[in-house]
Amino acid sequence: MSRSTKLFETYKLGPITLANRLVMAPLTRNRAAPGTFVPSPLAADYYGQRASAGLLITEASQVSQQGQGYQDTPGIYSKDQVAGWRKVTDRVHERGGKIFIQLWHVGRISHVDLQANGAAPVAPSAIRAKGKTFVNGTFADVSEPRALELSEIPGIIDDFKRATKNALEAGFDGVEIHGANGYLLDQFARDGANKRTDAYGGSIENRARLMLEVAKAVATEAGSDRTGIRISPVTPANDLSDSNPQPLFDHIVDGLNALKLVYLHVVEGATGGPRDIAPFDYASLRKRFAGAYVANNGYDFELATKVLDANAADLIAFGKPFISNPDLVERLKQGAPLNDWDKNTFYGGGAKGYTDYPTLAAEPAE
Repeated sequence: MSRSTKLFETYKLGPITLANRLVMAPLTRNRAAPGTFVPSPLAADYYGQRASAGLLITEASQVSQQGQGYQDTPGIYSKDQVAGWRKVTDRVHERGGKIFIQLWHVGRISHVDLQANGAAPVAPSAIRAKGKTFVNGTFADVSEPRALELSEIPGIIDDFKRATKNALEAGFDGVEIHGANGYLLDQFARDGANKRTDAYGGSIENRARLMLEVAKAVATEAGSDRTGIRISPVTPANDLSDSNPQPLFDHIVDGLNALKLVYLHVVEGATGGPRDIAPFDYASLRKRFAGAYVANNGYDFELATKVLDANAADLIAFGKPFISNPDLVERLKQGAPLNDWDKNTFYGGGAKGYTDYPTLAAEPAE
């Protein structure tokens, strides 16, 4: 029996209409071609299988080689990468889906083996994170970063702008800026990683500056109605913290709202962990932002339904359940059991644990 809930209603997101309010969250899978970082041919199958989601957001994709922090993650800065992504968007569109790409610069969460000529990763300040990255087939400590020179920051913004142009050429319906989970834009925003004394450090206004400048550049290129952003105000992911996140992210969201971005994607709590890790008023962000609010972290059918009914969000992002359930929308609609995921195949590999999870239609009748 089909369950009736707002979750399965259509939703107008800027110029596009989503078939339902389920969003597939960005999920790093480390299966791009080594060396070129072109999406694997399997990626078209993977995203195509999941095209019944209202909106697919791709795995994070680096805007430059410098922006890469993990082995075999896809890029969006070369012609070959654009061509590889075009195969993915074509497949999703053939199946009636909508897809945004997540644009990424990892900052200090990288390793010298992933950087050109073994260079140090870049960061707002030369503070090494207590964290791991996936490189050379294993998890290793991240490398010591160097602080970006003030003169280099316009180049970072240009990388995001160029990646946006490439994404549109690759056929994406829009782009999501990765401003979350302890990566570069988040590192600049939060005072645990940013000890700068120039125009990009110190005050809330200065620390928020890079995220807002990137958002403006991307929205100018793609159109604000095709630009979203992801933030994670209190997550400790990748060893990041802030002494007072509420006024910081209230200010950031005010700035994003002024740019008229189409959605705000918020990781509520610790990424992939407790939702109540630290006090934070997410309702404040929703009130400040006129576009769609995408709620993320630990959602199941019941919580998603409750939050939508309370008008506390417009769209709900599901992460790991989409890995093992290509037909998650149908399973939730029918109240059918979900496939368990295999953690051993999350990062790297081939079709196993990527494109071989069964759908309801493929499962044998009992």
